[in-house]
Amino acid sequence: MRVENAAEFHTWFAGRGAAHHYRVTPAPLHGLEGWHTDPLSGDVRHRSGRFFSVEGLRYGRPDPDGPSWTQPIIRQPETGVLGVLIKRFDGVPHLLMQAKMEPGNINTLQLSPTVQATFSNYTRVHRGSAVRYVEHFLRPGAGDQVHYDALQSEQGSWFLGKRNRNIVVETTEDVPVHEDFCWVPRPVMAELLRVDNLVNMDSRTVLAGLPDEPSEGAMPGRTAEKPLHDTAALLHWFTEAKVRHRPERTTIPLGRVAGWRRDAERDEIVHESGRYFRIIGVDVEADSREVTSWSQPMLAPVGRGVVAFVSKEIHGERHLLVQARAEAGTFDAVELGPTVQCNPGNLADDAPRPPFLEAVLTARPERVLFDAVHSEEGGRFYHAENRYLVLEGDEMSVDVPEDYIWMTVGQLTRAGRLGNLVDVEARTLLACVRTLPGHGAAG
Repeated sequence: MRVENAAEFHTWFAGRGAAHHYRVTPAPLHGLEGWHTDPLSGDVRHRSGRFFSVEGLRYGRPDPDGPSWTQPIIRQPETGVLGVLIKRFDGVPHLLMQAKMEPGNINTLQLSPTVQATFSNYTRVHRGSAVRYVEHFLRPGAGDQVHYDALQSEQGSWFLGKRNRNIVVETTEDVPVHEDFCWVPRPVMAELLRVDNLVNMDSRTVLAGLPDEPSEGAMPGRTAEKPLHDTAALLHWFTEAKVRHRPERTTIPLGRVAGWRRDAERDEIVHESGRYFRIIGVDVEADSREVTSWSQPMLAPVGRGVVAFVSKEIHGERHLLVQARAEAGTFDAVELGPTVQCNPGNLADDAPRPPFLEAVLTARPERVLFDAVHSEEGGRFYHAENRYLVLEGDEMSVDVPEDYIWMTVGQLTRAGRLGNLVDVEARTLLACVRTLPGHGAAG
């Protein structure tokens, strides 16, 4: 299937939802088929020793006033593949996208990359059917050109050091298209990113690394990029932030995580305050998946988060206010994150508010350049949503707190393509930012 506009896409997508049977049912953790709770540690693990586990983590910083806490966290040492295949039709790049069910999706079906598979999936540990099109990414053929290939981190608040391989391949080969897949023109993908809970997280992280199109590159007569900070200054600031935020983290038994308990009635793991998230169980039926039924634990956030970039024109160049952000499970000490990235409902009444949060929450409508609600990774997180915003902040000073810095869209795009520098929330916003007038990767 190949569509040429958003209306055709939505007709195809609705048809794929109607063509399949899906059911996700909450279930007690102790009754999940194939899973068990270790009687000594309290950790939740798969009986095969594969896939992932829910363990405990102690996080802190060596400075006396630094934050410290313990929490449950998902540990998934496998590196999966998230790949988007590109092919040009009449000169227009089209992306091969998949209508895919994930048990945690708030609306069940969302738009996935061409390939979205863990190592266990594509090596068929579960004895399921083969992952379609994975050969273009694991063994590119003569007609395939790799544009982008990087190991990228995922949610550092909920995963411990998790990374996936993000890869974009352009092909000239004839590709048979399965009915659950569709060639989507790149300009139409820009429209779809504005639709709530449609383009899944795995797609968005790969879309952030798409190659520049001529409309994003240097135009005739355009002068070179004029960033506020050159590369050496950015690297100096980032290295200083890594030294300043030296983390001390240790995995601990889940049963020893302070402030968390296993609710006896629902058989799920909750925080005593009711904040943050729960660890729940689900039973799943999905006739379109490689395995058509399974059970698993999931992390279910409490409330909706807010993720935002403030945008400002400096010296005639469009910049984004970027944060050096430390999280409990981040692969490195810090990563480049959005201006604001938090769940306001998790903040205690007497807790300090993150910088710029109030400015984001109270922004006037005419200052909002982008605003959409997107789901997070539906394979591990249950009904996890963030409101993603890009705000005009031309009145904001260029002088910002030490954990923040102004970067051009081009600088952030290039950093993201290196891998493991830009966090997944910032990559989602970067994919959205690059669709805005005047915010292309070349500024």
